[in-house]
Amino acid sequence: MKTAQIQRKSLLAATLGATKSVERVEIQQIELPPGQTVGLHRHPCPVVGYVAAGTIDFQIEGKPTQRLHSGDAFFEPSDARVAHFDNASTRVAATFIAFYLLANGQHDLIEMLKQPESNIAN
Repeated sequence: MKTAQIQRKSLLAATLGATKSVERVEIQQIELPPGQTVGLHRHPCPVVGYVAAGTIDFQIEGKPTQRLHSGDAFFEPSDARVAHFDNASTRVAATFIAFYLLANGQHDLIEMLKQPESNIAN
């Protein structure tokens, strides 16, 4: 009887650079409602993750915007200013999984630098 072969697909290779050592990883599943924008923010730790469902417009300040689809991986370097991490659809929610690589004693996950524009029509 022949068994199925294990298949591996590389999604991301991220260089963490000269970061503090990682003591723990916090993993969160985050859902963005249709049309939700996040606002300018940064993370005090490196963040890696993947889009579980939907489509995300992702942009680190000063870099081109990337459109991420379900199954795509992403990397946000520690302290990088993230200009966009927005649900690209106005009809369908988007879900992503974020892995926060935390140093010893580090607890904060995000710092909002500018609140997102309101998604509610007046």
